[in-house]
Amino acid sequence: MTEPTFATLVSRWYDENARDLPWRGPDVSPWAILVSEVMLQQTPVVRVLPAWEAWLARWPEPAALAADSPAEAIRMWGRLGYPRRAVRLRDCAAAIVERHGGRVPDRLEQLLALPGVGTYTARAVAAFAYGQRHPVVDTNVRRVVCRAIAGEPDAGPVTRPADLVATEKLLPTEPAAAALASAAFMELGAVVCVARSPRCGACPVESVCAWRASGREAPAGPTRRPQRYAGTDRQVRGLLLGVLREAIGPVPHQRLDQVWADDVQRSRALTGLVRDGLVEPVGGSSFRLVGDGPPVPVG
Repeated sequence: MTEPTFATLVSRWYDENARDLPWRGPDVSPWAILVSEVMLQQTPVVRVLPAWEAWLARWPEPAALAADSPAEAIRMWGRLGYPRRAVRLRDCAAAIVERHGGRVPDRLEQLLALPGVGTYTARAVAAFAYGQRHPVVDTNVRRVVCRAIAGEPDAGPVTRPADLVATEKLLPTEPAAAALASAAFMELGAVVCVARSPRCGACPVESVCAWRASGREAPAGPTRRPQRYAGTDRQVRGLLLGVLREAIGPVPHQRLDQVWADDVQRSRALTGLVRDGLVEPVGGSSFRLVGDGPPVPVG
């Protein structure tokens, strides 16, 4: 009898143990899957769930978001973090309407050409929305493949072309089975083969894991140094955006001055928000979320 493949073992485990997440439902649209993938970047599932549901209730299709302003996208994004994703998602919706008649494209090269859609997101949508065979490689997948196949305790900080090649070799030939395996690899890394204290006893591929066979230990500390937030420009940017999200109309500079005592840091954070296309000046002394009102005169 032929031994089950690595993908088969992980896919069987996934069938019985996958978390019940709404974007995994059989009738979920490609747009809803695209939104989930953008929101899940650097943001935990528990925070994404309510934001994803609210976003799709308001903008169930790309055309609905494309017809709204960038400011409203930023407002709906709330405190998910990295708010440029909201503007990019709206730009993406506009491109989908303009280039593809409002339908999320199913070809990888067309997905890659959308604003804000990178290597991971494009392949994730192609696999999870359209059942195609593509290596979908995030931090969790890299960790699983690095440990189980290469025998190393952890992967590097960024996805390399070699990671895509190594993962693709593990995928079944049949597209639907490959898409399922891609989701399974990701889930295994998210809940079992975690960076610290992996649950090897619950792993479906423990018996064939090269890292377990090597007897090497998992890293004792964090694989990455946690990013400090308190007192950083990120915190100041968040405070400034909070005021602008809740405002009706432009906010005077004096009101923003009350957000943070350090004039230099506050000014730097505000300048960064303008540079990133999240905030725009109005007149000589007020600011608003980008696109939150009539066009700002130039000159």
